[in-house]
Amino acid sequence: MEFSFAFDQPTFWISLLQIIWIDLLLSGDNAVVIALACRKLPPKQRKMGILLGAGAAVGLRIIFAFFITFLLGVPFLKIAGGLLLFWIAVKLATDEHEDHADVAASENLWGAVRTIAIADAVMSLDNVVAIAAAAKGHPELFIFGLLLTIPLIIAGSTLLSAILQKYPFLVWLGAALLGWIAGEMILGDVIVLNWLNGLNAGYVIPDPEHAGGLTAVKWLHYAAAAAGTVVVLAIGYGLKRRRHATAEGTIKDAS
Repeated sequence: MEFSFAFDQPTFWISLLQIIWIDLLLSGDNAVVIALACRKLPPKQRKMGILLGAGAAVGLRIIFAFFITFLLGVPFLKIAGGLLLFWIAVKLATDEHEDHADVAASENLWGAVRTIAIADAVMSLDNVVAIAAAAKGHPELFIFGLLLTIPLIIAGSTLLSAILQKYPFLVWLGAALLGWIAGEMILGDVIVLNWLNGLNAGYVIPDPEHAGGLTAVKWLHYAAAAAGTVVVLAIGYGLKRRRHATAEGTIKDAS
């Protein structure tokens, strides 16, 4: 994969803004986990624990990124990645903002780092898949997205978590964005593009960014992305309504 700094292309800047937004949304939980895991450390060790925890989070992203960068070009894997993004988006939209009370606090530095690493191993893949999808094959954007997580995890994510709790509609906008990217990602899978080409050659055009590759025509691209957004919002809204209805029923039964 070659670097291509297409600063004059609108799609480059759109992808850049998408990556920044994804990082803002998906780095918050990492910061919360790090803060909770380090809360019982002595003041002098707490800062080191936060730095090491952030380093573990970024390190795991780099490890996952090494494999995802190569594997996303394999047939069916973009479909799998898109389905994973749908799950991430629905989970984000239906999150009830639990206080992470189940995260154990450690009283020694390496115990805290171990706790952080285990939690980050679960969350980092979400972040990398979303960034890889939004980067659309631009390694410079992909690397930027990974590097951007460092200051966000260390300094900015706790504040963002408070903002998201105060303005919940921003969470739904983020979920909608992930649904949009998931729709794009599934449509961009080799298998899907070849199927569309066999169905109707007018549905695909040569991909200008990848020699010999195909990409969907613009209207189909936007239709798939919009469908992804609708699916996420519809499922998320349905799950939230069912969850609240169940909670209300439990309260009525108890009374």
